[in-house]
Amino acid sequence: MRKINISDITFKKLSEEREVSLLFREKSAITNCADSIGADAIELPCVKNLREDMIIYKTISQNVGNAILAIPVGFNKEEVNNAWECIKEAKKPRLQIELPVSTIQMEYTYHIKQNVMLEKIAELVKEAKAYCGDVEFSALDATRADIDFLVTAAKEAEKNGANIITVCDNAGVSTPEEIANLVATVKEAVNVLVYVQVSDRINMATASAFAAIAKGADGIKCAMAGKDILLTGEISDAISVCGARIDAKIELNTTKIHSSIDDMLSKINHEAYEVENAVSEKKKILLDSDSSLAQIAQAASVLGYELSDSDIGNVYKALMNVCEKRGAVGAKEFEALIASSAMQAPSTYHFESYTTTSSNASSSMSQVTLKCNDEIICGVANGDGPIDSAFRAIEQCVGHHYELDDFQVQSVTEGKEALGSALVRLRNNGKLYSGNGTATDIIAASIRAYINALNKIVFEEA
Repeated sequence: MRKINISDITFKKLSEEREVSLLFREKSAITNCADSIGADAIELPCVKNLREDMIIYKTISQNVGNAILAIPVGFNKEEVNNAWECIKEAKKPRLQIELPVSTIQMEYTYHIKQNVMLEKIAELVKEAKAYCGDVEFSALDATRADIDFLVTAAKEAEKNGANIITVCDNAGVSTPEEIANLVATVKEAVNVLVYVQVSDRINMATASAFAAIAKGADGIKCAMAGKDILLTGEISDAISVCGARIDAKIELNTTKIHSSIDDMLSKINHEAYEVENAVSEKKKILLDSDSSLAQIAQAASVLGYELSDSDIGNVYKALMNVCEKRGAVGAKEFEALIASSAMQAPSTYHFESYTTTSSNASSSMSQVTLKCNDEIICGVANGDGPIDSAFRAIEQCVGHHYELDDFQVQSVTEGKEALGSALVRLRNNGKLYSGNGTATDIIAASIRAYINALNKIVFEEA
């Protein structure tokens, strides 16, 4: 029985559909779920913000253990290099050339004719092949293309090194029979694997995929969630029941596929509700000298912290000292106490120095120098303001991206030489770590706060 390869495009689809960008933990939840249920490949969205995406994609590359990790390469050689840098550390990297083959899309999107598009396909496939042995050419809007040109484009991609050709129904108005015949035509013309990406715009995604497989498709692209797309759960169920009729099988973990997807969706769909609910709960926090250890633990839990018994004791002592002077504290003051009193850890990373440049006419650039085990490490990064660029520079130093859950600054003393205090909350594997820092320079205070939180993460993971 033929094994049909599954390429998961959930990350891609949800990134396109959502008005608000996916959080890093949501991106991780999607890729981890796809990997755990047995997807053969996981597709990333194209690189939009190189600095940010490179950090996130490198982290994902290290975490995906079984699946191929695929990424679109863009439209020029520089973008091919950027895409490769993002996933080159993956166990099984794949570079994708995604270009339209219909006349309307070639001229509307890229303003080029067929002969120029063939040259571009050859150029990008050849460039991608120089970096990676696994190269895919996706013929976008193939169902509206001239059939002869589609075949020529597929052959050109194969000649220059592509080992997968994907026929895409972006318009979403083709019938299962039409898509199946198109796949059969391309399959006959080339000697490489042929995949298909169907649409559910007219509620025929499963039927179209099934028909394409029957005509020889080697792989299908589907998503665990999303609109107008072939859903993983549905095609998995269909092949499980009727796959023998077309001599095909899908090797997904059918015993956990639905529960895993439901768990992943709950982490994503409830994000907005959780944020709103957390803000509401924070407003209720008011602690004073009569507060018990249990109340302190509950308040910390509302803010997202899981404190040990010793940490609760340390925060309790700090709270009592503050309440003697000012009576009570709210959520912000209480979180500052947690940052300064709980989860203290040895300093793996020490802050040495920083420099930054910033203006209203260009992005900010920061250089941050840290010391780790007598080794001096330096990071340089651009960002939206000096603090953002400084945090990105720290990420370069440590080689890892942590989600910044919250960032606060306030003045501790008065006057021109006022002492500034910064609070940083980092999230790692669903858990919050807070750090605080003080300095007359608010950027230095922010860097110290970030490193304070970072050291807590490193200490706990050691």
